[in-house]
Amino acid sequence: MPDVGDEAPDFTVSRAHDGDPEPFTLSEHLDDAPLVLAFFPGAFTPPCKEEMSHFQDDIDAYREMGATLYGISVDSPFAQKAFREENGFEFDMLSDTNKEVIDAYDVEIDFADMGYYGLAQRAVFVVDSDGEITYKWVADDPHTQPDFEAVQDAVEASA
Repeated sequence: MPDVGDEAPDFTVSRAHDGDPEPFTLSEHLDDAPLVLAFFPGAFTPPCKEEMSHFQDDIDAYREMGATLYGISVDSPFAQKAFREENGFEFDMLSDTNKEVIDAYDVEIDFADMGYYGLAQRAVFVVDSDGEITYKWVADDPHTQPDFEAVQDAVEASA
């Protein structure tokens, strides 16, 4: 698993935003850093809606610090777009349908008792403009929410 001080694994996935899905490559967006990569298991689930809603509630603070926030899950970009629109999220979602990003960041989780495999574990990474990970948090339990204040502190320190 990449750690604080490591170079963030680069990736290219589909970006869900207001328009049609389009390719997103992490290394091409370092000028928008600090980047907050908020991994979540699945769109439209109550704990994930809670997490993404909390990030949305703080979106102005992230913008003031010059940060760019992305939600990442294995959901399709079309499901993510619907999730964004239904909940009024103003940040983009990154669709890791091939599970390459959760593999590179080592944040894959299975919910075998429910028959779901290869989902994104709830995790947050902050990446600075040099592509270095400056903050990492990974949930032991998928219902646990991040320490949102600690994420903001990490973003401020990386700005």
